Amino acid sequence: MTHPYEETLPGGGHTSFVVKQGQSLRLTDIEGGANVSLMLFNAHEKSERLNLPDTLKGQHTARLGAGHCLYSDMGRVLAAIVTDTCGWHDSFGGVLNAEEVAEKYGQGRYQERRNGFHRNGLDNLLVEMGKWNLNLEDLHMVLNLFSKVTVDEQGAFTFHAQHSAAGSMVELYAPMDILVVLTALPHPMDPNQEYTPRPVQLALMPASDPAGLTLCKTSRPENLRAFHNIERFVV
Repeated sequence: MTHPYEETLPGGGHTSFVVKQGQSLRLTDIEGGANVSLMLFNAHEKSERLNLPDTLKGQHTARLGAGHCLYSDMGRVLAAIVTDTCGWHDSFGGVLNAEEVAEKYGQGRYQERRNGFHRNGLDNLLVEMGKWNLNLEDLHMVLNLFSKVTVDEQGAFTFHAQHSAAGSMVELYAPMDILVVLTALPHPMDPNQEYTPRPVQLALMPASDPAGLTLCKTSRPENLRAFHNIERFVV
């Protein structure tokens, strides 16, 4: 099936674009074991951005999946997870910087590896943010799609390797115009010592899952209020 816009984000790659109000962004893990770090901004007022602490506490959850919404720091829904075959997306792990990548994977310079050089999440995100006149001070917490991290009673984190199977898919509905910033790099907690970022398929399309959107609106009373706040903003 061909969608209005499709592209493959290669492992190690980064991209950014605007998803218009009423569109959905579908991300598909092509090979399995992918991780995609996601940032979201209001496309018209970029000082408004994804607030993961509010997202989690407002929905009484420590993980994100179908039926959950991604809140902004202004109490609006930037995106709703209307479809999800993966079942768990991590909001704790963040991204690695250049020094941390070198420590974990060893030196992977462009001079020796060419396009396979070791990229890092911090720089990848900053490159994309710079295209929209955003800087280091605009960097915020990321949602790591396709990754599962659990927390035990003592507060210890556990990364679940190969959580996402080949073909796993998540679809984000945009109830307002949003700027999406993505990078496809291994999760910081992935124990694999080899630098093996995995590709993902991206597709933009008109929203097509009203049942999934209804679930997002009704799964928590806070979600319905956050959607109402959008109506006040876009009128």
